[in-house]
Amino acid sequence: MRILTIGFDDEFTKELEIELEKYFICIVDVARDLYDATNFTDFRHYELIIVVDEGEKYTLEKYSNEVKKKKRETKIIVLTANEKNQIALFGLGVDDVLVNFIDSPEVIAVRVLSNMRKLFGTQIDVGKLVIDIANKKIEYDDKIVSLNGKTFDILAYLALREDRVFSKDEIINALWEEPEYVSDNTVEVAINQIRKRLKSILGFQVIHTVRRRGYKFSYEK
Repeated sequence: MRILTIGFDDEFTKELEIELEKYFICIVDVARDLYDATNFTDFRHYELIIVVDEGEKYTLEKYSNEVKKKKRETKIIVLTANEKNQIALFGLGVDDVLVNFIDSPEVIAVRVLSNMRKLFGTQIDVGKLVIDIANKKIEYDDKIVSLNGKTFDILAYLALREDRVFSKDEIINALWEEPEYVSDNTVEVAINQIRKRLKSILGFQVIHTVRRRGYKFSYEK
């Protein structure tokens, strides 16, 4: 999962990333302000954006609308020190508002978890297939399947979003630090490795190609 933070300093963002990694496989980008954030969202896809409220309601509303127009599934959480701003901020179309916890990465991470619960999981159990995200292990009917690095991350990413179709570009944006330098061929090679190794153990495919759209995880014998 790719996350954009807006308005945090680098040190706090690192602390927040440590907390988030307890729950998600994630990459966190850092923008100084809403203007800087447009440089990220113009070229990268985000499933979550966390913004520190700086009182620029019109700018935040405009930015929120642009993000949702590009990808309506993107969640936006706003942090504010002023409880009176809650109603106004929700009125801007954001998904959640967190009050008075701007300096608490632990609380922010738990709130993120509540918003992104469908994408949370330290272990995925589908039939006899077990994907242990925390320990990066895969088992099927007590047999070990060896997948490492980005091949494991791609499988876990798709499995957590079962039956949803993702393009190569979306997968790259979600799982690589600098997606601009990663080619589509990298994903194709990784997908082929996943298919080959899983089929040798399972006897059937769980990663399916949806023509002209991308790939999806579907556990169908």
